[in-house]
Parts: sequence; C-alpha cells; structure tokens
Amino acid sequence: MAAETFPYERKCPFSPPARYEEIIGARPVSKVRLATGIDAWLVSGFAEARQLLTDSRVSASRKHPGYPFYFEAPPEFRTDTSFIAYDPPQHTNSRRKVAASFTHRQVRQLRGALERNTDECIDQLLAAGPGADLHQLVSLPAPMIMICELLGVPREDQGFLQKHGENLFGGSSSHAERQAAMVEVAQYLDTLVRQKMATPGDDLISRAIAEHRAENEDFDVTSLVHMCRMLINGGHETTANHITMGVAALLSHPDQLAKLRADPELLKPAIEELVRWLSLGDLAVPRVALADIELGGEVIRAGEGILCLLQAANRDPGEFDRPDEFDITRGSRRHIGFGYGAHLCIGADLARLELEVVLSRLLERIPTLGLVDPVEKIPAKERAIVYGLWELKVTW
Repeated sequence: MAAETFPYERKCPFSPPARYEEIIGARPVSKVRLATGIDAWLVSGFAEARQLLTDSRVSASRKHPGYPFYFEAPPEFRTDTSFIAYDPPQHTNSRRKVAASFTHRQVRQLRGALERNTDECIDQLLAAGPGADLHQLVSLPAPMIMICELLGVPREDQGFLQKHGENLFGGSSSHAERQAAMVEVAQYLDTLVRQKMATPGDDLISRAIAEHRAENEDFDVTSLVHMCRMLINGGHETTANHITMGVAALLSHPDQLAKLRADPELLKPAIEELVRWLSLGDLAVPRVALADIELGGEVIRAGEGILCLLQAANRDPGEFDRPDEFDITRGSRRHIGFGYGAHLCIGADLARLELEVVLSRLLERIPTLGLVDPVEKIPAKERAIVYGLWELKVTW
C-alpha cells in the first residue's frame, strides 16, 4: 500500500496519524486518494462533520457507486446492510423497531446482569494469573455476553460470533475472510430468527418480530438478519476495543488514574473523555453526496464519497481546549465519538454503561493492575473499521 494513500496509520494507539496534523484545524475538508484507488473527501473539522451528518443531501447507503470503501470489500458489504446504511424514511422505520431496547431506562436495568457477567470474566483473568490477556478474557467476552443476552443468542454460540466479528472489523482481514464471516454469520442468524418466529422468547429479536406482525408488515427475515448482525458487531466489537483501549489509556496515564481513584465520581466524565480522545470509530462514518454541497470552502459534487474523520473532528482545536491531552475532568459529551445526527450510535448508552461497569470492577477488584508492555509495543488494528489493540497483557 502506497504511503500516501488513505487510511493512514496512527503515530501510536493514542495519537492521530501524522498526516492528520496537516489537516486538523487547518483543512476541515480535503480530498485524498484511498487505498482502493478512488478519490474521496475527508471531513476533519468538528463543525463541518456535524453539519454534514445532519445534511439530508448525503446518504449512508453502500449501494451508491461512489461509496468510499477504503479496503477491498466483498459484494455483501453493499447489499447485506441494516439501518446503519439506510436513509430516511427506511432508516427511521427500521431503527424504531429496536430503539425501545436501547433507551436510557432499559439500559440501566441491565446493570445487574452486566456486573455479574463482568465479574465472571475478571474471575477468568485472575485465574489465568499475571501476564494474562485482558483483551481476550475481559474486553471481548463481557460485551458479547451482554449483546447476545439482549438478542437471545445462546451462550455456547458466542465464541463463534466473536471470532467472525474480528474478521469483519480487523484491519488485517482479507477479502475472503470478510466474505466468509458475513456469509457464515448470516446463515447462523437466519436459523436463529426462524427459531424465534416459531418459539418467541423475551428478547430483542422476538420483540422485533412481534412489532412487524402487529403492524401487519410483510416480514422480511433477511432484513432482520442484517439488523441482528449489525447490533452484534456494533454492540460487541466497538465496546470491546473501548474497554481495552480505555484500560490501556488509564494505566499509561498514572496522573489521570490517580484522580479517578481519589474521586470515583469522575468515572462518567472519564468515559466521555476516553470516547472523545480515542475515537476508535474514526473510519466508520462514510457517506455519499446526493447533490453538490459547499462545505469548509470546498464543493463536494453529487456522487462523490465522503469520510467523516471522528478522531480528527474530536481533536479540533477550534472546538476543544488542549485537544490532544487526555484529561478525565473534561468530561463533556460534546464530542462525536458515537457519531452524530440520525445515525448516532443506537447503543451509545449501553456502551457507556458497559465501560462504567467494567472499568469500575477492574479497578476495584485489581487495585495493582498494570501493563506488561508499553502500549506502543502492542500490535494495533491499523486501518481497521474500529481501531483497537489485538491484545493487552496485564499484571498485578
């Protein structure tokens, strides 16, 4: 891959790519050559990103020829989508069918189950002993257990879904691995949805089926399969990487960790700062212009692809004081780490709760937790849809 093509590698897991320094705060909208050989627009300014993500003249649909894939995507990436890649009114209608399971009130009711699941994972970490991989033993299974319980996925099938999630989102996955993962997960979920149609339970899939039937809609199994896969991917991979990177960030900044230990009330502000500062979904917000759009002193033509760089926007010095500093007392929700506008992450409150529970339980139960290796030496998921670390070995 040519060095000048996009996406670029981060300088270290906590810092934007060096090329971002040329555009953050200076070139809020700029055109680049993607690794796939096509050109696309990068939107790096905070105000410009928010403006674009609320503009009805842009589309999230992957079916447009100009959709800015920056990796070799299998055909299923264009066709097998859920509401994350729909436009209104289809997006509004589809999202509404699952939104009730992710309200703030509903999410808070999950705390007890999440605490039990997290403690089970920490038990496994402690049993493995110092040098164990926190990413594999805590970060990955804790959110997977939670999203699978919400959907009604049997516990014994979670490892299968976890493995395929890594293939779908990992920057090192090949075209064949991504395609196989999509096909195999779709086959599994098709069987699961049909089981729920015949024998409904108290889970999100069963409730979505019931709502379709209550509205006398033609029931589309394939659409529900795509929705389930999107919720599993979004509810697992992104949160797992936030947990791992959040732990790594706190352990790499002892001054911030000391503040948090001295005042546990700082945990919620710390989570907002982690989401802003890390911006792990930096590459996860592609769009296509449906009309000519003037933005940031440039004209984006109809049909051209756009990538809203969440990390760049969340490091915009015009919006954030000392944007490159990790400061848990900042605590503002005025960031776009979970996206913005109609496509704001539906599971944002669940992700916040999971981070709150996992980080608090880890710090409480393992007060001497530390890193085996400096973060800079740990393999990272460069050019992945969701950034993160492949492992996080810890000691105590």
